Amino acid sequence: MKKSFNFLLLVFISIFFVSCSAKQSDLKTVNSVDLQRYIGSWYEIARYEHYFQKDCKNVKANYTLRDDNKIDVLNSCTKITTNEYKEAKAIAYSVDDTNSKLKVSFFRPFYADYWILELDENYKYAIIGTPSKDYLWIISREKYMNDEILNKLLQKITILGFDKSKLIYTIQE
Repeated sequence: MKKSFNFLLLVFISIFFVSCSAKQSDLKTVNSVDLQRYIGSWYEIARYEHYFQKDCKNVKANYTLRDDNKIDVLNSCTKITTNEYKEAKAIAYSVDDTNSKLKVSFFRPFYADYWILELDENYKYAIIGTPSKDYLWIISREKYMNDEILNKLLQKITILGFDKSKLIYTIQE
């Protein structure tokens, strides 16, 4: 129980600082997102490393659309060093009709940006980032991504102004 509390506390602190540090950005999101198609399971392919995800493998997010059009979020991972399973629950909502800019909270009332920067037309992979460019994730419906698609996404994040050398590639088993 104490370990779960510490994990959630780290998530809270991280999200708090992200939400407090958001600044104006010229970062462009996708034109629109169909939330019905976006919900479901996503596997993390790569991310910028942050302490709330440090030592994580098998990172997965599951999104469930609620009746009020908000999204329940369940993030999970397994700690590499201990093989301990961890999860954190959150709630998200869209800030506009495009559904491409979301706010996510692990501890209300603090919300952080979750911007969908690239989305496959078949909703098979996506790039998620923040306007500050401090957070970045490449996610996929599958645990693994072929090199051709990954290289395309790496080019895209460079064009968007992210530093691809900061990516940590997620172990998925």
